[in-house]
Amino acid sequence: MSNINPEAMEFNPNKAIYLQILDAIHERILSGELKPEDRIPSVREYGAAIGVNPNTVMRTYEKLTQEGVIYNKRGIGYFISENAMEIVLESSRKDFIENELPVMMRKMELLGLDPKELFSNK
Repeated sequence: MSNINPEAMEFNPNKAIYLQILDAIHERILSGELKPEDRIPSVREYGAAIGVNPNTVMRTYEKLTQEGVIYNKRGIGYFISENAMEIVLESSRKDFIENELPVMMRKMELLGLDPKELFSNK
């Protein structure tokens, strides 16, 4: 079974916990820590490890299943899907472009920073 490293979870009070767990799993897929066909902890195991209600973890697993990132082998557990990397990469890029980049660009504008200067080879 793949180690999800739940000890590293520090929750932000401004974001739903199930979404923070989802983000952490997405991050571990993008980093290559979780690979296709890796088994992830059961809902109860994961909930106990990070100190959250199993229903919260179940909500995360349901969302990941809907996205196609994980799948359930009845009686065996949850596994990372074959195309999880592509799914997470696409959704993460879309989220960055739609939500994070505009905030960053606005901040750069307020600070008088030119993106060309930041990304030029010096």
